[in-house]
Amino acid sequence: MPRLWLVVLLSILIIFSNTGCNRTRVEKNNPETELIVFAAASLTEVFTEIARQFEADNPGVTVILNFAGSQQLAHQLSQGAPADVFASANDRQMSAAIQTGRVREGSQQIFAKNKLVIIIPIDNPANIHTLSDLARADQRLILAAPEVPAGQYAQSFLQAAAADPAFSLEFYAGVVDNIVSYEENVRAVLSKVRLGEADAGIVYASDVWSDMISQLDTIEIPDRLNQVASYPIAPIKNSSQPELAHAFINLVLSNRGQQLISSFGFTPIAIVE
Repeated sequence: MPRLWLVVLLSILIIFSNTGCNRTRVEKNNPETELIVFAAASLTEVFTEIARQFEADNPGVTVILNFAGSQQLAHQLSQGAPADVFASANDRQMSAAIQTGRVREGSQQIFAKNKLVIIIPIDNPANIHTLSDLARADQRLILAAPEVPAGQYAQSFLQAAAADPAFSLEFYAGVVDNIVSYEENVRAVLSKVRLGEADAGIVYASDVWSDMISQLDTIEIPDRLNQVASYPIAPIKNSSQPELAHAFINLVLSNRGQQLISSFGFTPIAIVE
């Protein structure tokens, strides 16, 4: 009889031991849920903070951020790159994602706006103080490439200046002659001017809102010539995490998200008091 009880006890211990092992193995093999967000390079700081808050609100979720020029992101999407959310710096690249079938028409929403500003190194070796100085001979200017949203906005600004009596076609021609490089995204323009590799560049106002203020000086562009950049965001149609994608977008559009957007130098769409 005692031997029988010993056998039963050992059997129970083995069962509990195996159950515990199985449970531990399942937990170890259960990876965190990932949400992949494609976002324009100019959104780097603000979306990094929004992602941090989203992860805090959703334990077990990791937000994977892919920052690049909007045209690069749209191309990656057209090639089938996995993603859940796309935030572009202009409507053109969002439309490209719609045309390739990655974003559903009508699902996009504008969540922020931006404007352009001229940046110069803090020591200003080229002695640039006004917009007209950009057209002086032998200046070294850097712009984002024409296919990049920031580059498109910069070209629109220069064309507007060419039609303005205060500047004229000579200003446009002089500026174009001084362009020494077109960069693949707006952050490359920011970096090269900060490092003194150019005398001036055109970036978004939000790019010099935080740490860069102490490293760069700026020249404002008059509102009549400036270009307003609108940022649309949308869920990817074949997202593997549709509920989380919508939740992330809702955070961006919420009061909390809009306040963050404002704090990083963008113009929010709406903040309800």
